[in-house]
Amino acid sequence: QVQLIESGGGLVQAGGSLRLSCAASGRPFSSYAMGWFRQAPGKEREFVAAINWSGGSTYYADSVKGRFTISRDNAKNTVYLQMNSLKPEDTAVYYCAADGSERVVVTTEAKYWGQGTQVTVSS
Repeated sequence: QVQLIESGGGLVQAGGSLRLSCAASGRPFSSYAMGWFRQAPGKEREFVAAINWSGGSTYYADSVKGRFTISRDNAKNTVYLQMNSLKPEDTAVYYCAADGSERVVVTTEAKYWGQGTQVTVSS
């Protein structure tokens, strides 16, 4: 079992930045690929970014490329999402996900999920 707890969400003006964190506990963190997803009201949950176990490979949705950066610190059992140049359309609940497979962690079939943290971007 892996428990995931997100933090760092909040209200920010368009053009601003936020850094989300996801702290993991349970089985060895370094054995999991990690991902970030988001879900806006009335919309389906969508993939945002993912990172493999070592941090050597990262993946991004086209909508966030060049603005968001995913990273991880295996010593701290934490994955981060640095979000810059935020837009109102980035407003959503952001979820952290974990899975043993890089292929799966970029999908909503990921095995473990956090409870989410709200990000609101005002225009």
